[in-house]
Amino acid sequence: MTLLDTILDANRKFVRPGAFPPLPKNPKRQFAIFTCMDTRLVDFLEPAMGIRRGDAKVIKNAGNTIIDPYGGVMRSLVAAVFMLGVEEIFVIGHQDCGMASVDAVDLKRRMIERGIDPREIETRVPDLAQWMGAFSCPEENVARVVGIIRENPLIPRDVPVHGLIFCPNDGHLDIVVRGY
Repeated sequence: MTLLDTILDANRKFVRPGAFPPLPKNPKRQFAIFTCMDTRLVDFLEPAMGIRRGDAKVIKNAGNTIIDPYGGVMRSLVAAVFMLGVEEIFVIGHQDCGMASVDAVDLKRRMIERGIDPREIETRVPDLAQWMGAFSCPEENVARVVGIIRENPLIPRDVPVHGLIFCPNDGHLDIVVRGY
């Protein structure tokens, strides 16, 4: 059985007509979270924050980094604020983030081994580490990302932008930036 077949089988067992009441698109608690895609946060970060299905908008990418201040993350945050009633933004990094130890030379080697043309890498992303959003300190990255969001002219000044670090082992949160 393929991975796709396994997932579809699990889905058939999961879906029960009427078991899940419809929820509104707007978050119940009017906030957005921008965090990392690390699998250790799945079904862990939200419960650690007291968040349930429908409470918050959650945006994820590798390392909770912003490379383009007008790219996809900012587009999602602008939509959350102006279209979905979000009133606060939480940037949440985590301890032991893989993006804090990116080895661009090794990454490039792996890409080439999998058939990616090295000329395409050089042409499209000449600084692979920068493009990946590599950083050395998760706390510094969170503070930097909070600053990028806070200074973006498309985010209203009255929207607090907080920065936190999450522990993927025990679930505790530490404040890096209090956005009030």
